[in-house]
Order: sequence, then C-alpha cells, then structure tokens
Amino acid sequence: MEQLDFPPRQFTVGQEPVPAKSIGYYSSNTRLFSALREALNEKEWEELKESKLGVFLKFYELEFSWASRLVHYMLTFQLDCKKKYELWSLIGVKPVRFSLNEFGEITGLNCEYVKNLEHPLVEVTDEMKAFWELLGVNFERGPSIDDLTTACARCETWSTDDRKRLGYLAIYAGFIEAQRTTTPTRAALARLVMDLEVFEDYPWGRVAFKGLMDSVKKADLTKTSYYLDGFVEVLQVWIYHALPEFAAGYGDPVEADPLAGTPTPPLLAFLGGKGRKHGKEKLQKQTTINTCTVKDYSEMFPLWDDEVEDKKADNIIEAIFSSGWSWNQAHWPDTGTKLWTSVKVEYKKVKTSKRSLCSAPTESEEESPRKKARVSPGQDTLNAEIKVWLTAMASSMVEGLGRCESLLTTQGRMIESLAKKVEDMEKIVGGENYEDKKTEENKDDL
Repeated sequence: MEQLDFPPRQFTVGQEPVPAKSIGYYSSNTRLFSALREALNEKEWEELKESKLGVFLKFYELEFSWASRLVHYMLTFQLDCKKKYELWSLIGVKPVRFSLNEFGEITGLNCEYVKNLEHPLVEVTDEMKAFWELLGVNFERGPSIDDLTTACARCETWSTDDRKRLGYLAIYAGFIEAQRTTTPTRAALARLVMDLEVFEDYPWGRVAFKGLMDSVKKADLTKTSYYLDGFVEVLQVWIYHALPEFAAGYGDPVEADPLAGTPTPPLLAFLGGKGRKHGKEKLQKQTTINTCTVKDYSEMFPLWDDEVEDKKADNIIEAIFSSGWSWNQAHWPDTGTKLWTSVKVEYKKVKTSKRSLCSAPTESEEESPRKKARVSPGQDTLNAEIKVWLTAMASSMVEGLGRCESLLTTQGRMIESLAKKVEDMEKIVGGENYEDKKTEENKDDL
C-alpha cells in the first residue's frame, strides 16, 4: 500500500490548552423542561417520550452529569481536520472519529439527507399565525427557550395538538438548537411544527449535529472559558462510546435491565460523571478503542452540500479499510499546527527592613551570581516558539531577497536585448545616415 499522509495534531504534545473553567452550554435547560413537565399531564408526557424525538426527554430524566474537563481534553486531542462536519481526536496512536455516523448511532435520531435542510418550504396559514399568537412570539421568528418557558405556564386551556406542539418546540429549542435562552430559534424550522407528523419525521439528528459541529469548529480552546451551542452532552457520551473500558470506570453506566438488556440507544446508557483527577493521562492510556462507526465504504462519508474536502482525513478511513493496517507513533508527529503557551511567572514576597535596605552588600553577596527569576516551563516553550518563528521569518526574507535579485538580473538582460533590437531597427530605417550619425557621436565622445 502506498504511503498515506494523515492530518497533523492541532496542539503539540504536552502543550494542549489547560481547562481553566467549565465549558458553558445551554442544552437540557432545567427551567424549560421542569416547566414543560409540570404543564403536560402524564399521558401527554409519555406520548412525547415515545415519539421519534422522545430520546431527548428520556435523556433529560437521566439527570446526566456533565464532565466539562473530560470533553475539553478530548477536543484538545483533535487532529487538524479541515472538514466542517467531522472531527478526529487522537488517543495514544489511534484516531477516534466524530461524524454524522457516530452521532446517529449514539442518539438513534433521523440523520437522513434532505435538500435545504435548514430552510424548508412551509406554507404560512392562519392556523400558524394563531398558534404563534398563543406562544406570544413575533411571527417572523421562532420561539426562544425563555418564550417557551413562559408559554408553559399558560397552556392549560390549549388544545391537545397545540400542547404537543409546545412540547416539540421545547425539544427543538432546548436540545437541537440549544442556544442562549433569549435567542430566537429559526422560524423556518419552527414552523414545521404545524404538521405534527412532518415535524416528527424531519431529520432532526442531522440538524442537531450540524449546529453542534458549527459551534465546536468555531470554539477557541485556548480561552480560559468558552461556550458551545447545541446538544453538547453527546460529546461526552461519544467519549464513553469510543472508550468502553474508560466508560466502565468513569461513565457511571446504567444498570442493564434483566429483560431489556443494556439501554438503547447508547445515549441512554450512561449517567455521566464529573471530571476526575489525572483524567487526561487516563484517557491517553486507553487501549480498547472504537475508532469509528463502521459501515459499507460508500456510507463512510456522509453527504453534505457545503462540506470541505480533506484528503488527509479521508486517508484515515482508507487506512482503516486496509487489510493488516496498524497505527504507530510515526504516523503522528508531536508538533501541532496551533500555538498555545501558558506563561506563569511566580512572585515571592520578600520581607525587608530598614537595616537590610541601608546595609552594604557583603563580599560574598557581591561575588555570588545573580539569581534567575523563577518562571514556569511555559516561558521556555514560548522562547523556543519565538526563536523558531524568527528563524523562519529570516529564512523567508533571505529567499525573498534572492528572488528579487534574480528578477532584477532578468529584467536587466531584457532591457539590454530591447536596446539591441532598437539599434538594429535604427540601422534598417536610417541606412547610411545612421552610420554617419554614429561616427559623429564617436567624434564628440573623443
């Protein structure tokens, strides 16, 4: 098999950004779903749970524990994948994929391809306008999480269908879009709720995955804190799904039912857990790894209208489908494509007195070398990175000057050639007069 190139790491080994604060997120909003649970009767709640979008409500009832640090570590292990809707993280020497295939397997949601995914054509009707009035929302936008929370308090007299619409919109706003509570949802998608069957059958898994990936790809992991839109908890479940031995010890698996067995889909198989000490090291020591959801080769590359090509990322799939392929350290150089250094200078308070300020230094103090300031290893890393950058810049400048010199030489030769051609033309046009003129010019020079 020919030599394959793979995506480099995003961050150099040992220089991955340290999580300073918890990742902020908006999904599973407690106020919204507590209000919805109180607003709906038992039958209505159970019907929503058994619908094609019910997995979200079942997940809410798990009271899943978010482990921000764990998710942050996994994101900092990313390879530099150019694709918009796919990421790869490196555990040891094995890559782990998160794409629409993995999302679909974990959630069990409809992830089918449709054209105009986020801009479906929906007929505007009087019934639709009336329902938007019930919600108390401007008709030109979709309801926000806050709008729906407020609506739950006054839906008691609504029709059965309108109350079900309220439940579906809560799932859409609270899990699928999951943005700031005051942010309106997209009206084009929210309006689908007027046809309950169409709404339930829509590929919400694809919508949810796209929104999450848009947010993850834009996130600046080097900041002390950042927020992620969308159904972020699925990233944590993805880690458990990809690393089964790690999940057994740290994911708090849900006990298997004697009759039904392990909960399905995998989204409902774990209760989560807080980040543990030395979690980063434990992740990297995992050896039992589910690299990706394996399907027929033709299905390994989900279709997206605006996907970016990345041959190096595709090469990982090529390698996985190659007989006898084995990953090793040589496939993944330590150096990353993104610079991040955390420089912390330690200061130590020094007690002083009038005597110490006034007294002259002793001979031993004068001869002793000056003590160096205490700096963290991050300072050395930063200095090394600056040195590399300056060296590269100097090299580029030298190359640029060399190209300029070559260009000037070429242009000089062109000018000489042009002058010769002009002289030849003058000979042809002037004939003998030209020779007489040249003779007179030479006499003047003498």
